[in-house]
Amino acid sequence: MSRTITVEGMSCGGCESTVEDALADVEGVESASADREHDAATVEGDADTDALVAAVEDAGYEASA
Repeated sequence: MSRTITVEGMSCGGCESTVEDALADVEGVESASADREHDAATVEGDADTDALVAAVEDAGYEASA
Protein backbone atom coordinates (compact mmCIF):
# COMPACT_ATOMS: atom_id res chain seq x y z
CA MET A 1 0.00 0.00 0.00
CA SER A 2 1.26 3.46 -0.87
CA ARG A 3 0.50 6.61 1.07
CA THR A 4 1.75 10.17 1.02
CA ILE A 5 2.27 12.33 4.07
CA THR A 6 2.95 16.06 4.17
CA VAL A 7 6.42 17.00 5.39
CA GLU A 8 7.35 20.64 5.91
CA GLY A 9 10.80 22.05 6.55
CA MET A 10 12.91 20.13 4.04
CA SER A 11 15.27 22.52 2.24
CA CYS A 12 17.92 20.31 0.64
CA GLY A 13 18.79 16.80 -0.49
CA GLY A 14 20.22 16.06 2.93
CA CYS A 15 16.85 16.87 4.46
CA GLU A 16 15.18 14.45 2.08
CA SER A 17 17.67 11.74 3.04
CA THR A 18 17.08 12.37 6.74
CA VAL A 19 13.31 12.02 6.28
CA GLU A 20 13.70 8.90 4.12
CA ASP A 21 16.00 7.29 6.72
CA ALA A 22 13.58 8.13 9.53
CA LEU A 23 10.67 6.61 7.63
CA ALA A 24 12.68 3.53 6.65
CA ASP A 25 13.19 2.75 10.35
CA VAL A 26 9.43 2.49 10.96
CA GLU A 27 8.12 -1.08 11.16
CA GLY A 28 6.21 -2.04 8.03
CA VAL A 29 7.92 0.42 5.66
CA GLU A 30 9.15 -1.23 2.46
CA SER A 31 10.45 1.98 0.87
CA ALA A 32 10.25 5.73 1.38
CA SER A 33 10.84 8.69 -0.90
CA ALA A 34 10.86 12.36 0.17
CA ASP A 35 10.28 15.32 -2.16
CA ARG A 36 11.15 18.74 -0.74
CA GLU A 37 9.67 20.60 -3.72
CA HIS A 38 6.23 19.14 -2.98
CA ASP A 39 6.60 19.04 0.85
CA ALA A 40 5.74 15.35 0.80
CA ALA A 41 7.01 11.86 1.44
CA THR A 42 5.63 8.73 -0.17
CA VAL A 43 5.81 5.45 1.72
CA GLU A 44 5.28 1.91 0.46
CA GLY A 45 4.23 -0.72 2.98
CA ASP A 46 1.74 -1.25 5.76
CA ALA A 47 3.24 0.98 8.46
CA ASP A 48 0.96 2.83 10.85
CA THR A 49 0.35 6.40 9.68
CA ASP A 50 0.76 7.82 13.19
CA ALA A 51 4.14 6.08 13.47
CA LEU A 52 5.23 7.62 10.16
CA VAL A 53 4.26 11.12 11.29
CA ALA A 54 5.99 10.61 14.64
CA ALA A 55 9.21 9.40 12.96
CA VAL A 56 9.36 12.48 10.74
CA GLU A 57 8.65 14.79 13.68
CA ASP A 58 11.35 13.05 15.74
CA ALA A 59 13.75 13.78 12.85
CA GLY A 60 12.98 17.50 13.25
CA TYR A 61 10.37 18.20 10.58
CA GLU A 62 6.68 19.04 10.63
CA ALA A 63 4.50 16.19 9.37
CA SER A 64 0.83 15.38 8.90
CA ALA A 65 -1.16 12.64 7.24
